[in-house]
Order: sequence, then structure tokens, then C-alpha cells
Amino acid sequence: MTKVNKVLFITQEITPYVSETEMSLTGRSLPQAIQEKGKEIRTFMPKWGNINERRNQLHEVIRLSGMNLIIDDTDHPLIIKVASIQSARMQVYFIDNDDYFQNRLQIVDEQGNEYEDNGERAIFYSRGVLETVKKLRWCPDVIHCHGWMTALAPLYIKKAYKDEPSFREAKVVISLYEDDFKQPLQEDFANKLMLKGIAKKDLASLKKEIDYVALSKLAIEQADGVILQSPNINQELVEYAKSIGKPVLEYQAPEAYAEACNNFYDMVMESNNEETNE
Repeated sequence: MTKVNKVLFITQEITPYVSETEMSLTGRSLPQAIQEKGKEIRTFMPKWGNINERRNQLHEVIRLSGMNLIIDDTDHPLIIKVASIQSARMQVYFIDNDDYFQNRLQIVDEQGNEYEDNGERAIFYSRGVLETVKKLRWCPDVIHCHGWMTALAPLYIKKAYKDEPSFREAKVVISLYEDDFKQPLQEDFANKLMLKGIAKKDLASLKKEIDYVALSKLAIEQADGVILQSPNINQELVEYAKSIGKPVLEYQAPEAYAEACNNFYDMVMESNNEETNE
């Protein structure tokens, strides 16, 4: 059986950098548990503006920073920062940008309103992670995405970055949570996410009004496996994943989920390799 040795975590939230939620606790505990099982890991999250850089000892990684990502014909500088969770012997990489993250909170502003450019922020975050992994010359076996802010990563990995050495053999797993967003993404969102390698037909699930379900279906279509990380997932998404034949790991009790995820990685890797060889 093919064994997974390297796992990339693309995560929306990790405690202690942001407040404790189901997702941030998973973002903190799962990478450590997988690392303790002998896997090599890399972990990424956005550098939200409410993260205290001094208290959490973030510092910029100059050799990885300095690239510009073009979104909607505008250059956006990519800044990479890093911090360590000493008790877990785990590094966390942060994707930063002055416009999208530095002076902004997470999904909503101080008044509780969702940021109008959350779609662009998701584009920048996913592309920023993949460009950084390329620079690291690191080749993960499995890429595990957490939270809707990471929903574009499967599409980019499978289409725009499919020939990159870092991602050519990688399998993508997404975890579905109860998190969502209320306001549809900007009307021109689909145009903004386009990159070489992505065709219009790849975005068929994105209707005129792009809501949480449409974005999540896009992620499910491109993923190699789906994990139900919360006890109460949007049932339309669960049924959709099963209807198109995606392997689905049902919700696990917290004390069992790390072992279940570890086994699921191996199963997805093995089943996809068998399909490739057929």
C-alpha cells in the first residue's frame, strides 16, 4: 500500500493565533498529531490583521517574500511570515499582504459585515500558499484544505499547477465544516480566479450568484477526498460529494479523528494511484 509521507495543511484558522473555534482547534491539533505519526508537514494560514505579531513572534521570511500575484490586472505583493508553536515543535507559515490581510480582520469587519473582497482574498491566499510551496521545493503527497477560504486550492492544484513538480503527484483532501458566508461573492469573481490551465467548463458549478454551496461544490469536484469535520454539515454538499463518487470520511469523534484522517490520506493516495494505473 502506498504510504503518505508529506502532508501540506492549508488552513483558515489556527489557535493560538486566532480565537478558539472548531476549525482553529483542528488547525492546531491535527498537524501536530500527523507529525507525531512520523509524517513531514507544512502548515499555512492567512496573516489576519487581528493576529498580534509581536506576542506570537512572527517574522518575515525574506527569501520567500517579494513576489507579486496579479489579480484582476493588479499586482499584489506576497509577504511570507513564520512563527513556531514550541510545544508542538511545529512551524506555521503566514500569507500576508497589506491590502488583503495586514489591517483587516478575518471574514467580517469590526461591525460584523463580510468584506466585499473576500473572494479576492481567497484567491490570493490559495495562490500565495502554492507559490510559496514551489519556492520551498517541497513535494507533498497529500494537501489537506480546511475552511471555505481554501476552497480554490483544489482547483488551482489540479488545473493551473498540475505540471509543477511540487504538486504533480499530490492528492487533495478537503474538510467541510459548518462555516459559511452569507453574502454572495462579487459578480466578476469567476473571471478573477482564472489562470492558465483553467477552462470555463471547470467552473460550471459557479452560477451567476456564487454562494457558499457553489464555491464548496467547486472544491469538492476537484478534490480527491472529502472529510466531514463537523457533526452538522450542509447536507446538499455531503450528498453532492457522494453522488459524484468522492471518497467521504464521515464525522469522527474528536479523540478519533487524527487516526481516521491519517488512514484516509493513505486510502485516497492508494485509490487514486490505482485509478491512474488502470
